[in-house]
Amino acid sequence: MSITIRLFKTEDIEIITSSLAAINWDNRTSTLKRYLTEQDKGERTVLVAYSDRNFAGYVTIMWKSNYPPFAEQEIPEINDLIVLPVFRRHGIASALMNEAENRISERTRVAGIGVGMFQDYGAAQRMYILRGYVPDTLGLFYKGQHVKLGQEVHVDDELILYLTKEI
Repeated sequence: MSITIRLFKTEDIEIITSSLAAINWDNRTSTLKRYLTEQDKGERTVLVAYSDRNFAGYVTIMWKSNYPPFAEQEIPEINDLIVLPVFRRHGIASALMNEAENRISERTRVAGIGVGMFQDYGAAQRMYILRGYVPDTLGLFYKGQHVKLGQEVHVDDELILYLTKEI
């Protein structure tokens, strides 16, 4: 299996959208178009992975994170890592992460990442820890705020633990 990683292009939008639709994911066309605009402005870098000419996954780097502690410290955030199920456990996510970290290392010495806090994110949680990411010590973050002791939150995609790694 040959893995190619390159910058996101306009023609990837239809390929990614149809690949995700085939596994019953929501339509991401508007998100991908926004990513392309942000990439053109230098706000985000989008890396796509192809395996033997088949779309396999992508990851983005937000050069200015929406997570306030990362933004304040100018920590770029690796964001929205997606690998199609058929390509998981074949090194695609690691290859995307390696390239993202390499690009970040050209600008700064710390990378940040957020991960969801329920079972669907278990493989990602494990991978990030094994790659050397550690919690940022601020605890869980939910809908724009850090979770406080005794606070009740809904466990969904917005319950996030943020991690950092020196690269």
